[in-house]
This record gives sequence, structure tokens and C-alpha cells, in this order.
Amino acid sequence: MENIALAAPGSEVSLWALFMEAGLVVKLVMIGLVLASVWSWAIMVDKWLSFTRLRRAFDRFEDTFWSGQSLEELYRTLAERKPSGMGALFVAAMREWKKSFERGARSPISLESRIDRAMDVALSREMDGIESRLGYLASIGSAAPFIGLFGTVIGIMTSFQAIAGSESTNLAVVAPGIAEALLATALGLMAAIPAVIGYNKLSADAAKLAGRMEAFADEFSAILSRQIDERSNAPASRAQAAQ
Repeated sequence: MENIALAAPGSEVSLWALFMEAGLVVKLVMIGLVLASVWSWAIMVDKWLSFTRLRRAFDRFEDTFWSGQSLEELYRTLAERKPSGMGALFVAAMREWKKSFERGARSPISLESRIDRAMDVALSREMDGIESRLGYLASIGSAAPFIGLFGTVIGIMTSFQAIAGSESTNLAVVAPGIAEALLATALGLMAAIPAVIGYNKLSADAAKLAGRMEAFADEFSAILSRQIDERSNAPASRAQAAQ
């Protein structure tokens, strides 16, 4: 009967040792997965901090907007700061409002349409910034397991090559390649699982921020629409009073 070699009692197989004993391709796969995982965590932390700041900025803007401060004064204050989020929508709408009346806009319907388009463009620009780099998390979440699987296949191939070269199925011959394969798989899952969870959470948060901006855009559009109607009806009222 063929003897099966056993590991020495004091021997240990560390992750670093497995990495150093791996082939070049498997090493590249492992390094790529580790870098992808680190970059994913960096994006998730940065986005979490960014979304927290945006929510606070939204709260401050809403408190200021509904405090009764005049729109002209608020516009002058925000226009100098290059605001983001709701402030950017407000400035875009007010800028179109002021330009239209300076040029003598006569059609209330076309003015409302231009204001809505201006806020839509500003909203789209803000959402591009909010959702930036989230696609990377989705890509890592979907691709990392397959990249790890590629390392697994290479590790298994290494095991079979070692078996063929030694003409033995000794555990000491097979184990290193299998260990490399399992380590590559584990790194792929370690990169993919947090990326998927982070993407789902951040996407939901981004959708909530978008919903708040859209709700504000609708409310502000209604406010401007009422003011446009008042300005449009004012000349007619004066003409009727003159008669």
C-alpha cells in the first residue's frame, strides 16, 4: 500500500506562504482581487460620507427655503457659493426665471417649460455626481467571483500537473495547488460580497436623495408657476381697472 505523507506536527500553512508558492497567474489574480477589494471599500466609505453631507445640506437648505426668506435674496446668496443638490436646482430655476423676465418673456407656458427643463438638467447633473463610481461596485460584485474562479481553475490545473510530474497522488503533492485554488476563490468572494451589499445600500440611498430633489423641484415649480400667473394677470387687472 502506498504511504500517505503527513505534514510535520509543527508545520503551518499561512496565507502568505500560499501566496508566495502560487504561480504567477494566480498571484496576479490574488493581487488584482485584493486591490479591487480595497478600492471598493474606499468608494463605499467615501460615498457614505458624501451622502451624509448631502442629507445634512438638504436639511439646511429646506429649513432656509421654507423660513420665509425672499427668493431673490436666497438666490444671490447661493449663486456665489456654487451649491449642490437642491441648491443647484434652485439656482438653475431662478437663473432661467431672471433671464426670461429680463428678456421680456411673454408666454407663461413657455417660461414654465424652460424652468422645468433647467431643473431637469441640473437634477441630471447632480445625479451623475451622486451615482458616480457606483457602477464600479456593481462590476466588482459581479466579476470578482468569476475572477476568483479563474484562479481556482489555474490552481487545480497546477495540482494535476504536479500529480502528472510526480506520478503520485500523494496529499503533499496535491494540497498546494488546491490550497491556491481555495484562496483565490475566497479572495474573489471577499471582494464581491461587500461590493454587492455596498452597491445595493448606496443605490437605495442615491434613490432617496433623487426623490427628495425631485419633490423639491415639483414644489418649487408650482411656486414659480403661481408667481408667473400673478405677473401675467397683473397687466390685465390694471387694464380692467383703467376702463
